Amino acid sequence: MLKVIGAGFGRTGTSSLQAALEELLGGKCYHMKEIMMQSAHLQAWHDFAVGKTPAMDWEWLLADYRATVDCPVCMYYDELMEVFPEAKVILTVRDPQQWWKSHNRLMSMVNKARLLRFLVPKLRKIAQFTDKIIIQDVFEGRLEKEHCIRIFERHNENVRKVVPKDRLLEYDVRQGWEPLCKFLEAPIPKKPFPHLNVGKRSLYKLFGQTLLHGFKRR
Repeated sequence: MLKVIGAGFGRTGTSSLQAALEELLGGKCYHMKEIMMQSAHLQAWHDFAVGKTPAMDWEWLLADYRATVDCPVCMYYDELMEVFPEAKVILTVRDPQQWWKSHNRLMSMVNKARLLRFLVPKLRKIAQFTDKIIIQDVFEGRLEKEHCIRIFERHNENVRKVVPKDRLLEYDVRQGWEPLCKFLEAPIPKKPFPHLNVGKRSLYKLFGQTLLHGFKRR
């Protein structure tokens, strides 16, 4: 059963939070990486994005997970709250300017990967669902700096308004274990918090894994 809904945008420490939640909850945490590496999940998001399915089957999608983080799932935190009424919500936050730098680097990498979408069927599906759900639905088809920052800040404000205060943790991963464990009523692990550096090198590694996986599936 899902215990935690991550409502923060990608590039706000979601990989670190994913690892931390898996440690605390003893189960898997859903992240964008799951979609890129699992064909059934990619197909489900693709079909949802292009209108083949009118709604996402959240119970099926998240049946094997204890938590969610990152885009695109973070955009549906309100729907998930209804499907999983006992789940708590974590809003990961980051300085908007720093978020933009990381987000823009990711978008640049995504655009480079598009050049291979005609060779790798998997990349075509990734491009189609990210174009519709993230670029069009979230960022309204515009990727200029000031516009994206406004969307980022507006999303965070909406989360604060929608989620009851006793169900919400606003969290910066630099805070480490203490606020997270207190919120989840879990003991603090006797190990360092997993501050994962998902920078440019790690992003290239992830896209490389996706490409290799895509070619193997051809």
